[in-house]
Amino acid sequence: MHIVDSHCHLDRLDLSPYKHLSDPLQAVLDEASDADVQHMLCVGIDLSNAETVKQIASQYSQVFASVGIHPCDVRDDVIAADTLKQLADHDKVVAIGETGLDYYYSDESKLQQQQSFASHLSVAKSMQLPVIVHTREAKADTLAIIAEHGCQNSSGVLHCFTEDLAMARSALDLGYYISFSGIVTFKNAQELKDVAKYVPTDRLLVETDSPYLTPVPFRGKANYPKHTRQVLDYVAGLKKLSAEDLALKTTDNFFRLFAKAQLISGIKDSA
Repeated sequence: MHIVDSHCHLDRLDLSPYKHLSDPLQAVLDEASDADVQHMLCVGIDLSNAETVKQIASQYSQVFASVGIHPCDVRDDVIAADTLKQLADHDKVVAIGETGLDYYYSDESKLQQQQSFASHLSVAKSMQLPVIVHTREAKADTLAIIAEHGCQNSSGVLHCFTEDLAMARSALDLGYYISFSGIVTFKNAQELKDVAKYVPTDRLLVETDSPYLTPVPFRGKANYPKHTRQVLDYVAGLKKLSAEDLALKTTDNFFRLFAKAQLISGIKDSA
């Protein structure tokens, strides 16, 4: 079985349990492989870690990278499009982001976030790369900016989806994919479970967002890419599919959306 963790932050993992090993991160990746998680996308969130995620992707064959500025890290000076293009000009960078809007934590920077998000979408369109979108309490603006500045051909993904069914439908109409994290396993996430049941299997991804949002039954412990397996198993149960079938679907979806990753890895669409 082949599972892809479509969104993780390998540079932020707690590697202390592996510190006695010569290559702690390799041990984490080996554990992921043992759980059938064969590839992962290490996501950039700001200028300071862009080189780090690219270095990790260069060092480990099963890792891809993205570069971008998380909405909570947007400053007064929005990153220039040329700078973002330069950061993304790398063999293993397969996406732009994480970008988007977050009015929950950063309501006072709405305008800067919107400008940054629009810039990321424009760069992604020019480079024909998909966009990784973070959205929280900004449904209408997120969809409006995607509609105005996005590109259906390369589209993107609403990662760690926590919004309602109406937003999921609108995002799907815009050509976007929906990715579910460990939150879908939480007891109080019934609305999200209903969204997972609704999203078509050809537009669905799974992720850990590790080191955050550890799924049941490991809540309260550190999260690692290996736990993508728990997310996949849970969503498969919601959709009344076998884990093998959903793994096949989500892996195909990942490499269809992140087409550059498919070229790099030589993975062929099972269809």
